[in-house]
Amino acid sequence: MRSVKFENKLIAPCKIVCIGRNFVEHIYELGNEVPSEPVYFIKPNSAIADAINYQDGLHYEAEITFLIQNGCIVAAGVGLDLTLREVQSRLKAKGLPWERAKAFRGSALLSPFVAIDSWQGLAIEAYRNGKLVQKGSVDLMIHKPDFLVEDMDRIFGLDDGDIIMSGTPKGVGEIAPGDRFELKLLRDEKLLLTFSVG
Repeated sequence: MRSVKFENKLIAPCKIVCIGRNFVEHIYELGNEVPSEPVYFIKPNSAIADAINYQDGLHYEAEITFLIQNGCIVAAGVGLDLTLREVQSRLKAKGLPWERAKAFRGSALLSPFVAIDSWQGLAIEAYRNGKLVQKGSVDLMIHKPDFLVEDMDRIFGLDDGDIIMSGTPKGVGEIAPGDRFELKLLRDEKLLLTFSVG
């Protein structure tokens, strides 16, 4: 089982539960409609990776992530939801599930987690080769973290160590060979952690 770090411990998540289309401007940038209910998909433990395994058509989506214990959010981090965009578009056009495009091996790059007592004020910044490409906060989310925990647990069941990827703000794009990313988690403009990956 692959692991993430929290308070100097290694935790092996059973699953990563993700929400798509949780930022309005990102919905519009991909030409999608605002959904009437949350759009969920799951990444397996095998999706967790330490580096980008480049392949043609691979896109980045930076997200605030949350770690679950005892049915509650206990920690936050950042991550990249890697997406095979052309594959996803083909699947969506046929009304088929997205797993081939979203849940493949190595599709989740996750930072260590830091303990939090509230998700209020959290924000993410993502830099690609030193240039700011994505920026967003929980205030811009259609569905806030408390709702996600309750709804995801009702539908899927959330186990200790499970991770929520809470959606991506606008600015997603295709990854080129050699790209380096730096993701920052902030609360009220104070830096909580930095995660670098390439």
